[in-house]
Amino acid sequence: MLKAQIHTSTCLDRSLLVSSGSVVVLGHKAASSVWIKGPQSRQSRKIRVWCSSASEAIQTLEEAITTAERFVEVKAIVTVSITVGGALSHLGINRGLDDITDLLGKTLLLELVSVELDPMTGLEKEPIAAFARRIGQEGKEVRYEAEFSAPIDFGEIGAVFVENEHHKEMFLKDIVLIGFGEDAININCQSWVHAKSNNHEKRVFFTNKSYLPFQTPDGLKALREKELETMCGDGTGERKFFERIYDYDVYNDLGDPDKSDDKVRPVLGGKKHPYPRRCRTGRPKTNKDPLSEKRSKFIYVPRDEAFSEVKELQFSAKTMKSLMHALLPSISTAMAESKKSFPLFAAIDSLFHEGVKIPNPQPEGFFQAIMPRLVKTITHSGNDLLLFEAPAIMERDKFSWFRDEEFSRQTLAGLNPLSIQLLKEFPIVSKLDPEIYGPAESKITKELIEREMKARITLEEVLEKKRLFILDYHDVLLPFVHRVREIEGTTLYGSRTIFFLTDDGTLMPLLIELTRPKLGDMPQWKGVFTHGWDATEAWLWKLAKAHVTTHDAGYHQLYNHWMRTHCCTEPYIIATNRQLSVMHPIYRLLHPHFRYTMEINALARESLIAANGIIETSFAPGKYSAELSSAAYAAFWRFDMEALPADLIRRGMAVEDPEAEHGLKLTIEDYPYANDGLLLWSAIADWVEAYVGRYYPDPELVVSDHELQAWWAEVRTVGHADKKDEPWWPELATPADLAHVLSTMIWVASGHHAAVNFGQYHYGGYFPNRPTISRVTMPVEEGRPEEEMRRFLEKPEKALLECFPSQYQATQVMAVLDVLSCHSPDEEYLGERAEAAWAEDGVVREAFERFNGRLKEIERIIDERNGDVRLKNRTGAGVVPYELLKPFSKPGVTGMGVPNSISI
Repeated sequence: MLKAQIHTSTCLDRSLLVSSGSVVVLGHKAASSVWIKGPQSRQSRKIRVWCSSASEAIQTLEEAITTAERFVEVKAIVTVSITVGGALSHLGINRGLDDITDLLGKTLLLELVSVELDPMTGLEKEPIAAFARRIGQEGKEVRYEAEFSAPIDFGEIGAVFVENEHHKEMFLKDIVLIGFGEDAININCQSWVHAKSNNHEKRVFFTNKSYLPFQTPDGLKALREKELETMCGDGTGERKFFERIYDYDVYNDLGDPDKSDDKVRPVLGGKKHPYPRRCRTGRPKTNKDPLSEKRSKFIYVPRDEAFSEVKELQFSAKTMKSLMHALLPSISTAMAESKKSFPLFAAIDSLFHEGVKIPNPQPEGFFQAIMPRLVKTITHSGNDLLLFEAPAIMERDKFSWFRDEEFSRQTLAGLNPLSIQLLKEFPIVSKLDPEIYGPAESKITKELIEREMKARITLEEVLEKKRLFILDYHDVLLPFVHRVREIEGTTLYGSRTIFFLTDDGTLMPLLIELTRPKLGDMPQWKGVFTHGWDATEAWLWKLAKAHVTTHDAGYHQLYNHWMRTHCCTEPYIIATNRQLSVMHPIYRLLHPHFRYTMEINALARESLIAANGIIETSFAPGKYSAELSSAAYAAFWRFDMEALPADLIRRGMAVEDPEAEHGLKLTIEDYPYANDGLLLWSAIADWVEAYVGRYYPDPELVVSDHELQAWWAEVRTVGHADKKDEPWWPELATPADLAHVLSTMIWVASGHHAAVNFGQYHYGGYFPNRPTISRVTMPVEEGRPEEEMRRFLEKPEKALLECFPSQYQATQVMAVLDVLSCHSPDEEYLGERAEAAWAEDGVVREAFERFNGRLKEIERIIDERNGDVRLKNRTGAGVVPYELLKPFSKPGVTGMGVPNSISI
């Protein structure tokens, strides 16, 4: 209790619950002002009353004090990040008006929301409002402060409404409430708040406490539902940049039919071309095609899905856009003959030693500032220099790509270790219609395999011992062969490559089969190629390998990378934001694994997979690339097979074994992707199981969670609508079901994506190792001019160079791969940092700390494996160590690091 003196003309002394006070008699009335501080307050407040006498003044003061005891003084500290073009930047004509708003203390209107209902009305209590005033700046953060008087029976704070009175949006980092008990209440916002002039609806931010739907306090139930309705929108209208609406649409914006007939592309999504759904933008339809959406410079993504300023300004978005819209055209100008092949391998090497002079745009030094790894400034020349850094595979052994053992090794420890599979049946037979494509039987015979194994072992024995493996791009590519061949300077085959598992655990390629399907009166052609012991067969083998690596590069990029990670994850993000409240513990588990994915996908639709984009102009399927990804999705994608263990078992690369580590026995013991991936998978699964167990101790809670069930139903029936009737979708009936579904999503967004993305420059930067397109057919293909065979026999090296991408194609792909392989300075790695809501829950915090500790241990284990000379698929002379699944990394092109999300 605090004591103070009340002074009157009669010098009455009273001990009161005030900090200080006085009554001054003024004629017939007494003016009284006091600073009152309640028992749970940290600050005093001033009350002034008018009374007719001193005794009345004392009585009035006593009443005021009694009232004061029923209030709590609350302070809110708001942290806002300064952003270029945002409310606190020094850009734009509204800056002066916003400064005045700050000076008047009218920047942000905050309203505190109680978790309780009013006992008198049964309705939500009226929020307590106050304006926040600017109190200071530290670095790139500005702090605001607001003061509230909250009734002592107001109840716990569950949320805060925020209204931005500035003329521009602002990025709200967090809100800290002080005054309710001893501990501050933290609200982690990390969100853009639109200007009131754009949208009069206030933003709501809930506290860090997580609630299942049935646990939601009564005072927040309606607000929880309303916020979800806001996120869903009504499915109409064109989306505006500041909105936070999540809705679905088909991929109908890859073409540009209004611009030219050459840019007409089919709609992806639906019975003819099954596809996952993307985020709806609401842009108008094209004039020529009522099913296609008009393209525009701005592609909507919900505001909080956009890149952070660090990523936007220092790295990917600006870099990628500059690359697409400025650097690549400059490369094209520098290489006037865009279809020209490299004359010698030395000319390829010159890209890393001498570089390519490119026109220097205005302002001077623009490219070098944006892409310092790629572009160097040449003083006083009027040009910049495009100079590539030597990728890991070239730096360690420039000729490794030429060798069969490296060709094989990369199927297990390269950029695409997800396609190799056990050969389970023989003879090999296509599943395609022979009436359309020709005979289904492969030309790979028992006799050929046994001859190439050069061992006293039969085909039946190696099949039984699981020692034959296959890269099979036959059925997935064959339907596109003749259409692709109509594109000038491009060719394609269906292919099969057979590998033998040697005694030292490495793979040896045995045979390559290339197939051209029949067309009209032209019969099907199949060619089988082996190492050979003469010069001609040896060079044909090298050409065949170039075709196979082209197929592998295209399939990797379009299916194992784009489709299985980027494309299939976007519906998870949309459903999560539409159906799970931000207070839901599952939302808070998944949220860090969805960071930036929708933005990078929108950028891909704009520049990478769009009509005449990088993929179409430089990868084997050409203008049919997106259709190929649709065909692969239709044929192969299953959610229940996206978990790493299930994927390995499906491909015959592992079998279940309760006695083995991770419950799996690998078919090839030294399989770096699987060895390291299973470490990550198990760590993720353990963490998710502990997290789910914290909130769902019994199955009934899973079944009765209407938000959770609606989320899973929407993922299946809307986000992946073209697969909605498949019987393989997992049920969501137990905590174990839920943990497995979530672990799968997190694995795909983290480990799977890291494995297929961050080694792109390491393995593809020296493009002979992974050519992305084949430009000439095999000279021995039936029906080809004899002149082709003659030129091949005279100069086989030139034939190989002519098969590789052109100078322009190779250079632009190398530039893109360099950018796509780079970690941003603000990258968030798997298990590196706990989310605010996790840190405030003791059980969850301890589980996360175990997860973090396990990932650090995994780093050590991977380093030890890369130093073990017995593991020949990851160590050896000139071998690039397998580090793609090492959890952490510094910024830049490092060939390691597993980010939380698909952020590039």
